[in-house]
Amino acid sequence: MAKIKKNTFQATVQESHLEKAVNATPDVNGHFHKGLGALKANDKDKISVPDTSKLTGSLDIDTTTRNLYPEETRWDYAIEYNNETFFIEIHPGSTGEITKVISKLNWLKNWLKTKAPEINKIKAVSKPAYHWVFTNKYSILPSSKYALILSKHGIKPVKVWEYDKI
Repeated sequence: MAKIKKNTFQATVQESHLEKAVNATPDVNGHFHKGLGALKANDKDKISVPDTSKLTGSLDIDTTTRNLYPEETRWDYAIEYNNETFFIEIHPGSTGEITKVISKLNWLKNWLKTKAPEINKIKAVSKPAYHWVFTNKYSILPSSKYALILSKHGIKPVKVWEYDKI
């Protein structure tokens, strides 16, 4: 009688580069969350991806670093999708907020360079890495000087961060 081998297939879990980078960064060590777990409940509906299995993790940069940098304008989130890390700021979308969002972006870039180089290494390259998801009504016209200022800083405001449309 022939023996039948049991199927030894094991499901593979996608390894998170963001998790490794977060745990190698003293400012945020231990604050990685699977999926969109780091996002506040009312922010999760502002993120849309075609394949949730590729949404491996997130980090709430703002909340995690608040005590370290209480006077700074901190960026909101890092989200890992399809092995790349995107940085998402969820903020009101009026012209009066442009300076604040640019200040937050400048803080983020400096923080990534000086305090979080491992996270900086895995930022998205196939698509823009920095995104402003606006809340409420967006009042910046696409051909305005404000839109140009944002474009020069590599920021394109969107109502919902949709991976397929960025």
